Amino acid sequence: MTTSAEVLVQTLQAISQTIWVTVALTLGAFLVSLVAGSLSVMLQLGGGPVGAFVSRTYVSLMRGTPLIVQLFVVFFCLPMIGIKLPPLLAAILAIGLNSGAYSTEILRGAILAIPHGQIEAARCTGLAPLMIWRRIILPQAMVTSLPMLVAEASIVLKSTPLASVISVQEMTFAGVLIQARTFTALEVFVPIACAYIFLYQLISWAARDLDRRLAPQRA
Repeated sequence: MTTSAEVLVQTLQAISQTIWVTVALTLGAFLVSLVAGSLSVMLQLGGGPVGAFVSRTYVSLMRGTPLIVQLFVVFFCLPMIGIKLPPLLAAILAIGLNSGAYSTEILRGAILAIPHGQIEAARCTGLAPLMIWRRIILPQAMVTSLPMLVAEASIVLKSTPLASVISVQEMTFAGVLIQARTFTALEVFVPIACAYIFLYQLISWAARDLDRRLAPQRA
């Protein structure tokens, strides 16, 4: 019979081997979220009626369907049209696109708070619309919405265990395998929960450091 100490050692070894998968999932999905959210909000606020329709349809689909269903669609349905992704990339894409819908709304609120005079002044200088978005609108929106984006990053982190449904071997998946083999839960899931808390604290620390660096831009 496996002792509690042996189970704990197995769990810590599993965490050390799979925590990088959770980190890669979180960082990759959050990057996809920022890109998708930025493109979506650009379409919604600057893409005319067609762009606004496309953006709102994307947001409605992502927010109105469960993430687990979206994971299945990306992993099992895309190969039917010739797009086959490894499980990790499929999970990054699905979680990122899901989060991107929420990032769209976060950025939209921040953009609407930007004084319209800045945009008009940029137009008067002859800047192209894309340059106005890249140099004026999106940088300010990112700075203003940083606290909400950090909260969204933490949600992305807590969504990563769902990737196990398409065989991504992240921390929770590894813990479930150990629990199924040893029939113990406390020594397995408490250390895994601590690992997630550690990663969340890293995100919070990085966000606070970035917030201090960006503080002069808000002044």
